[in-house]
Amino acid sequence: MTKATTAMKTSGSTEGEGGDTPSQLIDARINELRDWRGEMLARVRTLIKQADPEVVEEWKWKGVPVWEHAGIICTGETYKNVVKMTFAKGASLEDPSSLFNSSLEGNTRRAIDFHEGDKIDEEALKALIRAAVALNMSVRATARSQKKPKSA
Repeated sequence: MTKATTAMKTSGSTEGEGGDTPSQLIDARINELRDWRGEMLARVRTLIKQADPEVVEEWKWKGVPVWEHAGIICTGETYKNVVKMTFAKGASLEDPSSLFNSSLEGNTRRAIDFHEGDKIDEEALKALIRAAVALNMSVRATARSQKKPKSA
């Protein structure tokens, strides 16, 4: 098994009926949409992978694509009129390009809603993804440094 497969199994992701991997399930979601939403989700996915080649794809909560690196980076939900990219710790991220346009009232998450015809500021989105990874890594490092050593 590859490292990514091991990570996927231990993180609680859901496999499909045929034992499909999360990546295969995301592929299937993109293909089943057959409209601008599938194209948008595919483009977002490509940008996530470009921004973080070590990203792990997950399939959680009965059908939500999730991208992780040292914790959840973001999700890619599809609705009738929007593709929503929700950043798990978005409220803690700098957003100099003002990409966040949804879920702005919460204390933790922030989202970007993409509508049909929207153009993606690809460089700004990749910077936001890298910032989310960096935040996850710093939180993980802080948690490790705060663990008390076992006494002898």
